[in-house]
Amino acid sequence: MAQRSHFLRFFWPALFVTLSVAAYVFHGLAFQKLAPDADPNAVRQLSTAAAYYSGAWLLARIIGAGLIRAGNGRRKMPKLLRDLITAALFLAATIATVAMLLGQSAGGALASSGLIIAILGFAIRNVLADVLSGVALGLEAPFRIGDWIEIDGAIRGRVIEIGWRTTRLQTRNDTYMILPNSQISRQKLINYSAPRKHYRATLEIVLGHDIRVDQGKELLAAAAASTPIIMTSPKPDARALSYDTEGVRYAVRYWVPSFVDDIDCRDAILVAVDAAIRDRGLPPPFSRVKLLSSAV
Repeated sequence: MAQRSHFLRFFWPALFVTLSVAAYVFHGLAFQKLAPDADPNAVRQLSTAAAYYSGAWLLARIIGAGLIRAGNGRRKMPKLLRDLITAALFLAATIATVAMLLGQSAGGALASSGLIIAILGFAIRNVLADVLSGVALGLEAPFRIGDWIEIDGAIRGRVIEIGWRTTRLQTRNDTYMILPNSQISRQKLINYSAPRKHYRATLEIVLGHDIRVDQGKELLAAAAASTPIIMTSPKPDARALSYDTEGVRYAVRYWVPSFVDDIDCRDAILVAVDAAIRDRGLPPPFSRVKLLSSAV
């Protein structure tokens, strides 16, 4: 079934190209015998326009198949890029057809409609900004379908669809979040799925002054290594960040297999650290609270 569908994707545009070219080449001979009163020039223009559009259709299918194959099946190629190429090819076919019908060059056909294009561009400038941003996202490909991304430190989700105006994300709660492409292009973006799915995360923990720094680092690293959900290589470690009044602040660094496991990894490490602290009989971390009063 898949091979038949793949064959039909190229069969119909190739058939229309063949028929339109044949009509252009043999229209004089055919209509001289079948319809001698028909206008051969009109038939020639109609077959030429059909050849332009069917050729654009076939070329778009070929380029689209090449882009899908270039992804090697690891990541889906953005649908926006294929749509952009298809639109560009059909636009070229339209310009060539209009130029042929008007009997002038393609540049002259575009110049005559310049005022209309300017008015429409001003009226839909917001939509146009989203579309141009979508084109830039499709060409630069900072993320692809299936990637987990974070936008401006507040929005997280898996990319489901990259459209002309908007990008659709699926959050961890299985809800959709639809964002304008212009908003995405203006904000800081983190891709947790590139260049690889695994990445290193950091968890800050404060231990009291009752334990020496070297022992604290050893305790935290061992606790992190005891959690089976995180990656065993590279091994997790702990680094001292600051020596504060409430205790010593440490950074536990560990490798997450994928963004889907981020919350579970953090939870497992906190459970392991809590168990290690209690097993050693150490007091739990605490913060000193200062009460401030001001005169009214």
